[in-house]
Amino acid sequence: MSFRIGIISDTHGLLRPEAERGLTGVDHIIHAGDIGRPEIVDALRRIAPVTAIRGNVDSGEWARDYPDTKLLRLAGKSIYVLHDLKTLKVDPGAGIDVIVSGHSHVPKIDTVGGILYLNPGSAGPRRFKLPITLATLELTPDGMRPEIHDLEGD
Repeated sequence: MSFRIGIISDTHGLLRPEAERGLTGVDHIIHAGDIGRPEIVDALRRIAPVTAIRGNVDSGEWARDYPDTKLLRLAGKSIYVLHDLKTLKVDPGAGIDVIVSGHSHVPKIDTVGGILYLNPGSAGPRRFKLPITLATLELTPDGMRPEIHDLEGD
């Protein structure tokens, strides 16, 4: 039995059809901030339940509904979500299994001290020459399988 989490960040108001396709079939979606507009989360909710946080571009009345950080438990794993990893103030030894962040637009999977650090990169408008990506994280009884998905030239 596995539990699949779709992880997306930095949509900046653009939800690409490729991103929607890439998230189809996941059990839960995490949006790591810089949503851009509330309709993005509405669209994601049509795919799966969503946990979303606010990024530095998310301002205005609608953004008040979203916290700056969120700690959630999914399939027995403790997942901490924040937008900019540089602002991490939580003690990683506090029983956290995964730290999800966005902001840099650079996709990254790293394990430090037994904690999985996952940045899905940016799925929104292209910035510089950075790829357009999102991530999935499969939680199984045997462990965690993170994967970055390039949304172009699939």
